[in-house]
Amino acid sequence: MYTLYYSPGACSLAIHTLLIESDQPFDVVNKNDLEDFSTITPLGAVPVLKIGNELIREGAAQALYLIEKHDLDLLPKAGSPDRAKALEWLLFGNATMHPAYSKMFFSLRAISDEASRHEALQVAAGVAGKLWALVDKQLAKTRFVTGDKLSVADIMLAVYANWGGYFDVDIPLGANVRRMLAEVSAWPSFAKALAAEGVEYRAAA
Repeated sequence: MYTLYYSPGACSLAIHTLLIESDQPFDVVNKNDLEDFSTITPLGAVPVLKIGNELIREGAAQALYLIEKHDLDLLPKAGSPDRAKALEWLLFGNATMHPAYSKMFFSLRAISDEASRHEALQVAAGVAGKLWALVDKQLAKTRFVTGDKLSVADIMLAVYANWGGYFDVDIPLGANVRRMLAEVSAWPSFAKALAAEGVEYRAAA
């Protein structure tokens, strides 16, 4: 039995999707319903995945564990160049795209002056837009970022793309990106996770 600590629409949505896809029993706990989430993780961040008595606190590690443990068809064959390329995109999402949005959330919370906050958000949105341009360039060649099959990298990128709705600045998404996002958001396991968390998906519009 797994337990996923999540926040609606956060990066934990990707792990929620994988748990549904695994067809294994699991519970979900909204961190906002806990009196003190720091007792689960001092970092205060989701996702946290409880596996037996162990707590795994990094989303990429959780994703790779679930894919390998339950043989989910969301990464190319281990040891292949395609696998390395897929992992590159997974880590791009986790270590490059995610931090770009984190800077925007920080600006939203930390800058009280409206004009200064808007300026900081515009700068951060420009950075995120350049990253999405790289994704769009890749998707001009392939259906999904790692090829013709949906991968965990696409799922994670789809989660991040939906965060654009939190900000009053534009983060441009190319036509190829929107096409990919439409496919991911309609994928049954992702759609079920969205519904379970009460999240509306707008990034593909």
